[in-house]
Order: sequence, then C-alpha cells, then structure tokens
Amino acid sequence: MNIMMLLEMVQATFPERKAFTDGSSGTSYTYQELFEAARLRAASVKATGASRLVKLDVSNLGTPLSLFSSAWAGVPYVPLNYRLTDEEIEALLKRVTPAYLVTQEDRVDTLGAVDEVSARTTSAFLDAENHQQAIEGEWSMDPEEIAVLLFTSGTTGTPKAAVLRHKHLVSYILGSVEFAGAGDDEAALVCVPPYHIAGIAALLSSVYSGRHVVQLPNFTAEDWIRLAREHAVTTAFVVPTMLARIVETLEGESSADMPHLKSLSYGGGKMPLSVIEKAMTLFPDTNFTNAYGLTETSSTITLLGPDDHREAIASSDESVRRRLVSVGQPLPGIELEIRDEDGNVVAPGERGEIYVRGEQVSGEYEGKGSVIDADGWFPTRDAGSVDSEGFLFIEGRADDVIVRGGENLSPGEIEDVLLTHPSIADVAVVGIPDEQWGEGVAAALVAKDGFTIDQEEIKEFVKAELRSSRVPQLMVVWDELPYNETGKLLRRVVREELSK
Repeated sequence: MNIMMLLEMVQATFPERKAFTDGSSGTSYTYQELFEAARLRAASVKATGASRLVKLDVSNLGTPLSLFSSAWAGVPYVPLNYRLTDEEIEALLKRVTPAYLVTQEDRVDTLGAVDEVSARTTSAFLDAENHQQAIEGEWSMDPEEIAVLLFTSGTTGTPKAAVLRHKHLVSYILGSVEFAGAGDDEAALVCVPPYHIAGIAALLSSVYSGRHVVQLPNFTAEDWIRLAREHAVTTAFVVPTMLARIVETLEGESSADMPHLKSLSYGGGKMPLSVIEKAMTLFPDTNFTNAYGLTETSSTITLLGPDDHREAIASSDESVRRRLVSVGQPLPGIELEIRDEDGNVVAPGERGEIYVRGEQVSGEYEGKGSVIDADGWFPTRDAGSVDSEGFLFIEGRADDVIVRGGENLSPGEIEDVLLTHPSIADVAVVGIPDEQWGEGVAAALVAKDGFTIDQEEIKEFVKAELRSSRVPQLMVVWDELPYNETGKLLRRVVREELSK
C-alpha cells in the first residue's frame, strides 16, 4: 500500500486524460506525464541522500509532482506554510534535514544555505532537463512507511509534526472515493493551501477518481468564479470564509451561472447559516457537502451530504433545520463518541470532547509517538455534541470552554444564539479574566451590512434564550473577525485583544 499505487492505477486507465492544470500559467500534465515525471524526480531526490522532500510554494504543478515523487523515492513529503517568515521556516527545516527542498525563487538562496538542505526552485524542479536518470525499481509497498508530515499551525506553542503513513491515506481514499468514477468532462477546482490536509486529500481524491484538477494558487472570489466558468468546473472544495466571499461577489445575481457545478464541498471551520442558505439559492442545482476532519485523521471523518442539506433547508422542524450547521454523520469505517471530562460517553445533546477511531486515523506525532489509547480511540481536542440521529455539531476546541464561577460554558452555544439575531453577521465568544468569577464571557461582533448593533438589546436577546450566566459582559463591534487562510477562527487573537 503506497499512494503511488493510486496514481499508477489511474495512469494505466486514462494515460492521456488531463490530470492537473496550473490556473495561473495554464500549463498541464496528463496522468501519464505526471507518472513519468514522478519517476524522474524520485531519482533526483534519492541522489541527494535526502530523507524528506519539502515543498514550500503555492499550489502549482510542483505540488502533485512533489507528493508522488517523494512516495516513489520512499521519503516523507513535507509541505510547509509559505506564509511563514524565513526564520520560522528555517526552524522547521532544521527538524526535517537532510531535506530536498522545492521552493519559491526568492527563497531558494536563503533556505538553501541551511545545513543539509538541497534547494531548487519550483521551475527548476519542473524542468525535465534537470532530471535525466529515472529511478530504478518500484516504490515500497510497506504500509507503515511515512507518506506525509504535516506541521500544526503552532499558534499555541512549538508546531507538532503530524505523521500520516501510507496506510492511513490509502485507507481514507479507498473508503471514500470511487476508482475512475469521474467522467472525462469533469474538473475539480482546488484552492485550499497545499500544506493543509484538505489540499492533500483533494489532490489524492481527484487523482483516484481520474478527475482533471484546476489549481488556483491564491484565492480571490473573482478568480475562483472565473476559473470555475472557464474550465466548466464540476466539483470544488472551499472553506467557509471563501464561500462567504464568493456569495458576496455574486450578491444581487439570481444565480451563480454555473450549471456545470455538480458538487460544492466545504469545511475547515464553522459555516454561518446565512451563508449556506444564500449559497444554496445561488447554486440551486449543486450538491452541497460539509466535511469535518483533522490532519491526524487523514481528512474527512464526518459528512453532511446533499440530501441532508436539502432536507434541512426544506424542513419546518427546527431540530432538522438546525442540521444545516452540523457536520453530518460519521463516514463508513469511522466510529465517534462524545465524552465528558471523566471519559464517560454522554447522552445525545450533551457537550463533550469528540473521540474517533478507524483505519484512516493516525493520531501520531513525530518525536512524540501516538496519542491513540489502547482501544484505538483518538482524542480530537474538539468539543461537540450529537443529536438523536447521530448528527455532529462542532462547538470549538475542548480547551476553549469558559469556566465561570465553576460553571463550564460553551462558546459555541452562545455563538449559535447570537448568530440568529438579525443584526449580527459573525461572532466570536471567548473567556476573559474576571476577578470575581475567574472567567467572564466576552464577544466580538460583526454587524450585517446596513445594520447597527444595540448591545443592551443583544444582552436581553441572549438572556431570553439562555441563562444569565451566558450573557456577554463585554461586547465589541469589529469590522471583521480574524481567520487563517483555511477558514479557522483565530480565537486566541480574539481572546488576547478582548482581555486587554
């Protein structure tokens, strides 16, 4: 079991089918060209004696080529966040040497000077003239070998390197994707960063299905819409902030004018109800799916499918309609539990920490080992609850809980209520220091266009829906909330600002 196996199967079936197109340059690989290019680059990687192939660049043809070249060469693929500073990147590079580095032209000299780093530009890596000797023999089929190392964001400490072995990624793909299931007229638009698990999962899923992938290196709503129309894109994945911007750009139009778009998947953060409702109106013939997963789980573990979306938006039953803001039910092969602080499984509707298990779940970090327990359960550190039908609702990180006077308060519960107020477009609730209660409730609010926020009215609104202990004692109105490039709320930034 090796992810190269996925590419080999598809190139044998559709050798001349277009595989990847760089949305900026327009250059492309067929599946056969990608396969043969990986064979040459794998030999170049081996020749340097590198133990890791590091990719530091935006999404381009170098991304799939780096991933499959590393798999053929038998070394882990390590995509790094190109938005980090040179100092931050150097610190990560020193943890993965000796390294074969593929990077941006303006960084190759600086980073190439790091000890045991063999650096070249992405353009040099792509140039076949720089790779004359093909690797001898096939790739290893040992499922235990490491396929990918992904560093965490490092917002709360030293970044951890999550370990994904070939068995985890292959298990995820085989369990969720139909081999060669895409038609020759189908195209996927990928705009999530290549250093994010969603980007890797989208790449592997598209390859195994035989789908043409159009890469958008740097997301803007305008470019996304243009490429989706130009290439008659049939499927795409976005994070909530991206979808919100797409909806805003299309505001006032009766439809998105993309009848070819069959499916639109989203995930990576909390989706505001108003955004998904508008999106479903703009894309009436599109199947929507909401995916929830983590790096440590090889991407998606729960899914809110198209039928779930349609049933929820058409329902007058509030409990069913509420599922529009859920992340659906576990995939086949995935088990899920919600546990309290003592490790006991809680009843439906009760909040706790999410635990998962399944063959695609790694739960391993380089240098730290596995955090999976003896029964195979992985603690996600995400908080959530399930309803009576097993639909999962994410309520932030487990350690985001606000402890007020000994009472545990869920920021997600308060946020869900605030987002139902007609004047509020977005909200973040955090705990702030309080001398009397230990922690108090604070909220950063974003007003809808044309609305103003009356704080006293908001307090009464929350009090009417929840207990008084959950009413924010501090509220500030911001133009926008801080999100990272994958759509995750930077709650730490909000907390630091509101605690001043």
